[in-house]
This record gives sequence, structure tokens and C-alpha cells, in this order.
Amino acid sequence: MGSTLGEVLVKEKILTQDQLKTALEFQKKHDIPLGSAIVALNFVSGEEMAQGLSRQLGYPYIDLDQFEVYPDVINLITADSARKSLVMPIHRIRSFLTLAMVDPTDLDIIEDIRFRTGLSIQPVIASEAGILNAINKYYGAGHAVKVKKSIEEIELAEDTKVSVIEQIEEVKDEVEEGGEEDEIPDEAPIITLVNNIFVEAIKKGASDVHFEPYEKSFRVRYRIDGILYETMNLPMKFKNPLTSRVKIMSNMDIAEKRLPQDGRIKMRAKLDAAKGKKEVDMRISCLPTIFGEKIVARILDRDNLNIDLNKLGFEPESLETFQRAIARPWGIILVSGPTGSGKTNTLYSAISTLNGMEKNIMTAEDPVEFYMPGINQVNIRDEINLTFAAALRAFLRQDPDIMLIGEMRDQETVDTAIKAALTGHLVFSTIHTNDSAATAHRLINMNIEPFLIADSLALVVAQRLVRRVCKKCGAPVKLPVPSLIEMGFSPEEAESATIMQGRGCEICHNSGYKGRTALFEVMELNPAIREMILLRAQSKEIKKKAIEAGMITMRRSGLIKVMAGITSPEEVLRETVRD
Repeated sequence: MGSTLGEVLVKEKILTQDQLKTALEFQKKHDIPLGSAIVALNFVSGEEMAQGLSRQLGYPYIDLDQFEVYPDVINLITADSARKSLVMPIHRIRSFLTLAMVDPTDLDIIEDIRFRTGLSIQPVIASEAGILNAINKYYGAGHAVKVKKSIEEIELAEDTKVSVIEQIEEVKDEVEEGGEEDEIPDEAPIITLVNNIFVEAIKKGASDVHFEPYEKSFRVRYRIDGILYETMNLPMKFKNPLTSRVKIMSNMDIAEKRLPQDGRIKMRAKLDAAKGKKEVDMRISCLPTIFGEKIVARILDRDNLNIDLNKLGFEPESLETFQRAIARPWGIILVSGPTGSGKTNTLYSAISTLNGMEKNIMTAEDPVEFYMPGINQVNIRDEINLTFAAALRAFLRQDPDIMLIGEMRDQETVDTAIKAALTGHLVFSTIHTNDSAATAHRLINMNIEPFLIADSLALVVAQRLVRRVCKKCGAPVKLPVPSLIEMGFSPEEAESATIMQGRGCEICHNSGYKGRTALFEVMELNPAIREMILLRAQSKEIKKKAIEAGMITMRRSGLIKVMAGITSPEEVLRETVRD
């Protein structure tokens, strides 16, 4: 598309035909964008070229030095992509992204950014210097430099005829000969690259790392505070060696590329000089796709496990109800929510509170995520028929006081859990429902008799995770009162509420958010609700009765946290519905 840009500049009389020919030759020789070649040859300044393009093409021209970009918009595109394509995301309205570009005629770049973001692109024109200054200002350069160094080392290895695959095979041989897998050696550049990716993810507090092969790119993304961010796009030649390296580290079969595989990595990462090395577990899943194997690494950082009930995000009334329920000698306590909503953390917090010398606590998990002293933990293995139901039946012969079952997955598991609860045991588990009131109907749909549910179920907790506003860069903003009332605030609350919004800083990686908290809906089964379950009442009727009894809904829990400056209205709207 470079010739199109050149033709526009010639038509605007910014460039002569001879200058265009020279610039095209310079571009081809140095493999840089045509706009960069024209400015490098001093045929025209970046500002003059941008303003001329604006006049000729009709796209707005903006001075990025005078423009403030919000964190959520910046995170739509990685620093690597922005630098490579010379673009800067500056504004988003619904499904439209305003993108500052040096060359708005480059449809390849526009299509690439559209694919990455899933948004329609509206180009505006800015100078190359303005875009580079903005990239340096908002993205920084530390991680990109480190990754670039790793890539350059790999290129050097190839130049010296040292195959990356051979280096990986050497590492595999070392491991098989008894070398420590959790001490990652530094000799091979591909190992350094993988190490940098994982260490950077741990530093940023990521919960997952995604390695994703596509037809013409190999993408790496981090999930930070529940949101996926693209961190780099590697050349396709890195796909196979990087995938093999991760599979070797997690004890997978690198020759098997047709079937899904699971593994685990235990590594010691040196995050800073003062604290020394930190042990981190990672659960690895490998899935064959049409363009290669996608790998997802779940980072199980014990430092991120908060087992203090007072710090999870319960409102005081909800916490009191929860503590009263877990102090019961028998019954079923269910935690509901989608994958990644913090259910495991809540359950671990509960059994950690109850853990003591006089209690026999047993858990069945798929898989065990964190090891807890004093608690007997069992890994579920469906391939040998060690299912949740089988584990639970075995637990009943082990003189248990408290049992945790990873998930109420089928009728057999629920039947066994109810039997355990009715014979004097306290049972914790999870279930997938949208809110606490829908749990009874979910169990009824699994062919459980209503009277058994009413007799055994003690408490249901529904929860979602929302991002916390960054404490360093958070500042009060004024939102329209009608919008706040529409969310669920009372008129008085809407008038007086102080809404906090993060501006973005180095602490929160320019996202405006740092850390997460949970929204809770705690429904205790009182006699009135038990009677409604027996009568197979609708979920909305059960929820109405629970609210009358004092239950705080998830939306209300979110509004309380917004008024306290903990989270933002956008986060609450993203995770909850109006009651």
C-alpha cells in the first residue's frame, strides 16, 4: 500500500516524482514504512506530511502531544504491535476504535488491528514522531527491550548454525539425566525467551499465559485481573521450539501433537535482587488447533491466594451470615459462579478458617491447585474412575468432619454429598448457576428431590470478580445522576456518591486497575425459603424472599464497593445485572 501513500503526497505537491522514487528505493533497502523513509531523507517533516495527508484524504489530523489517552484504550493494542505498525489507539466508543496512524491508506494494518481488537477502526492522522512519543509515554520500553534481546539472541544462534530445536533436545537430555526442571538454564536463547515470558507474567500478577498459533502469527497474551492483554506477536519460526520447550518443562510428550495434554511446572523465578527466588506452580494445558498447539499456563502463585475471610470482599452482613453457616456441624454450602470467579479462593478461605488439630478435613479437586498443610487433598483422575462421587464415597469411610468436593458435576456426586450432609458432615462444593436463587432449580434439574435439597442445603454463595481501581492513580470523576440511578443507586446515593476512576500509571501498567475484589450474594436457607423449594417455586420468587430476609444481591454488593471507591461502575455493569 506504500505506493498509494506516495501518490497522495505527489498529488498534494508535498513530494516530487523523483523524491518518491528515491524514497521507495530507500524503503525497500532498509525495510521501513514509506512514511519513515520520506522523513528520514528529509524530503518533508513528519508534521507537514501528516497535515498534507489530512487535507488530501479528509481524515482528521491530531497532535498526540496534546491528547490524553485512557488506560483501557491503550491496552487494546500491545506496545510491540503499536511500534511495528506505527499506530496509537486513542479513543473507543462502543465497537469503534479511533486509531492514530502515519499512513491511513495502509489497509493491511487496519485489518490487522481490527482482527486483534475485534473493533471497527476509524483512522486519524498523526506524525510519526508524535506516535512514537505517545508509545514511549504510555507503554514504556522495559519488557519489549528484554524480549527483543531474547529474539536477537535466537537470531544469533541461527546465524552461527546452532539449531534452536537441537538446543531444546539438549535441555531435554539434561532433564532426563536428572537435571532440575525448576531451575531453568540460561544457555539456549529460546529458554531465556520462555523464562522472560513467564517471569514477566508473574511480575505483572497475571493468572494465565496464552501461547496462540495462527496462520501468520504466534501470539502471546497475559490475563491480568481477569482481562486478556496481548503482550507480543512472535515470528512463526518461534512456534515449534517455544511450544516444545514448554511441553518439556511440563513433562508432556513433545512427539504427541494430535491429542490434548496436561502438565505441571514448578519453577523458581528470580523477581528481584532483594527477595531472591520465588517458587511458583503452573498448570499447563496443551490443545491441538488447526494452526498448531495452543498452550495455556495457569499460574498458581500462593502469594496471590488470600485465605483471610475478612479480605475477600464480603459486606459485614454477608460475612456474618457466611461465618454462621460454616460454623454448622452439618449441611451443604455451595459457591456458585463462572470459571475464574474466585470460587476456589472462597472455599479455601472457609476450610482454612475451620482447619485445626481436632478436625479431619478432606478435599477432592480437579486438580489440586494449592497445597494446604493439615488438609488431606486428593486429585481427581477420571481416566482411572477416581471421580468426585468415588472420592466422596471413599471419604465417608475415612472418618471425616469436613469435606470439599471440587464441583457438583453430576447426579451421583450430588446424591452422595446429600447423604454425607444428612449423616452429620459439613460439605463444601461449587456449582455453575447465575445467582444463588437459581441453585435449587439447578439441583432439581439434576433429578434431586426438592425435600432432600431443602433438608441438606445450608447456604449458597454466588460471586463474581471485579477489578479494583488503582490506589495510586485513582481520582474522583463526576457521572450523570440519571445514569447512576439506572444502575441501581437511590437518588440520594446518586447525588452524593464519589466515583473513582483510574487514570493509569506505572503501578497498574496503565490500566487504571490493580488487583481484584469479589462481589458476593449470600443466601441463607431460612424456613420460608426451604418451604418455597419444596413447592418448586420460581428462582425470581426465591430471590425476592431472600432479599426481604436481608440478602445483599451481587449488583448491590457492587454498588456498595463503587460508593466506597473500591471499583468502578463499568466493572459492576460488566459482571452483574439489575435486580
